[in-house]
Amino acid sequence: MTPLGTLMGSVAARPRDPDELVRTYAEGPGPLEGFRVGITAARKVEEQTALFTRRGAEVVWAPALSQSPNHVDADELRAATARVLAQPADLFLATTGVGMKGWFDATREWDLYDDLVAHLASAEILARGPKSVGVLRRNGLRELWAPDSECFDDVLAHLRGRDLTGKRIVVQEHGQSLSMVAHALRRQGAEVETVAIYRVERAEDPGPLFALIDQIAAGALDAVTFTAAPAVASLMEAAGSTGRRDEVVSAFQSDVLACCVGPVAAAAFELWGVPTVYPERSRLGAMVRLLETELPLRRRGFTLNLATGATLLLHADAVLLDGVEVHLSGAPLAVLNALVTNPGQVVSRAELLTLLPSGGAGSEHAVEMAVARLRAALGTRSVQTVIKRGYRLAVA
Repeated sequence: MTPLGTLMGSVAARPRDPDELVRTYAEGPGPLEGFRVGITAARKVEEQTALFTRRGAEVVWAPALSQSPNHVDADELRAATARVLAQPADLFLATTGVGMKGWFDATREWDLYDDLVAHLASAEILARGPKSVGVLRRNGLRELWAPDSECFDDVLAHLRGRDLTGKRIVVQEHGQSLSMVAHALRRQGAEVETVAIYRVERAEDPGPLFALIDQIAAGALDAVTFTAAPAVASLMEAAGSTGRRDEVVSAFQSDVLACCVGPVAAAAFELWGVPTVYPERSRLGAMVRLLETELPLRRRGFTLNLATGATLLLHADAVLLDGVEVHLSGAPLAVLNALVTNPGQVVSRAELLTLLPSGGAGSEHAVEMAVARLRAALGTRSVQTVIKRGYRLAVA
């Protein structure tokens, strides 16, 4: 196994003592003064920590993934490269900028760079997001299409209606196996070759992550940040191994905000019914600025003007309608929290079901009952039914 750092350059230095989780900073009051933020990143952690502490936040760091550079099996990558070059490619799917850079750097060492670039140039190129687009263009390649969402699922959706019979598709993997993607494309008649540039590995020492899970379950953090989908999977796997997964999910659904760098990491939480926030641009600075707005808002309370003319105020678990406290049980409160996350936007019954205290057990009738109780508390016109789609909060 060859460290990917030898192919892609070194990774930024990290705090030397992973057991020293809580780090406090006295740089004067800032917009995040008094908030505690968990960081699960293994890369660029010092940059992220500085961005938060500069704003007054207290940071708890626990890497969910390996602190070492991602690893690649150089022999395996060279063999995959040979297979790619052996036959013309009709389509090429680029998924990560770091992966593409690593592949190009490796082929330079093997004197295969020009061959690979020329080979890919003859294919229709689809790219998952701006980072992969940037690397492709710097190497003289041009993508035909890339989704605005930066989600690989949308790349697949773009191909779903096409006849791929006999087409040879090369897929650059993004640190985790895309074998299921390959199977889906093969069902459409394609011949698929996957190329594993690197593999994402779990953190060497899970102790800090277990400690972070304890703090999430206890509601001792205001937010936890995620910069990669595998970090979400690693944290939930670790929570399951300690028997605290349900507590972690419950905490994320109520007191602790799960903040992701983009839609790809956020999508990894959908399996668990965890609501997330992420910035429009998948950038570290944008994620920090989003929390700079979101966390104080959550602490002060969230005010909405309903279409009925009433004013709704939410603060933690307290709900006030025109200044009068409304007592809601777990299910209608969970529905309300989901609806106010994006006021006026439709939330499906299936999604609401996963957010109920039952965790998705039962039928959608449970959602209907929760909505009925919420309407009884806030007014019958407070929640609108959108036929065949779900429900939305009726806001002014």
